[in-house]
Amino acid sequence: MRTILNVIWLILCGLWMCLGYFLAGLLLCITIIGIPFGIAAFRIGIYALWPFGYTAVERRDAGAGSFVGNVLWVILAGWWLALGHIVTGLALCITIIGIPFGIANFKLIPLSLMPLGKEIVPSDEPFGVR
Repeated sequence: MRTILNVIWLILCGLWMCLGYFLAGLLLCITIIGIPFGIAAFRIGIYALWPFGYTAVERRDAGAGSFVGNVLWVILAGWWLALGHIVTGLALCITIIGIPFGIANFKLIPLSLMPLGKEIVPSDEPFGVR
């Protein structure tokens, strides 16, 4: 079932959201200071490409640096990516078939606003030891 949902997601909005994250990642990687933010954008871009079957969990070793980085992320790229998820989610919720995909888009908004200090893991082991 995950594969079917991921393929439909890819066709409807996954590819476009992934490209948005990759563009943000490339722009952020231009400077040395932006490289950690670019890596986070690439990580979330892969997650936005195939979201079903995976979940985002808090990293135990994340500290104050992640908080400061998330504040900078919101200013640099987070609002634009979250706005993309909102617009895409609303567009998908117009049809009955698209409602689950719109809800999945809305679930990606918190991750698009604060990606640092999070890890993407398979859904069947969100609390597994890493």
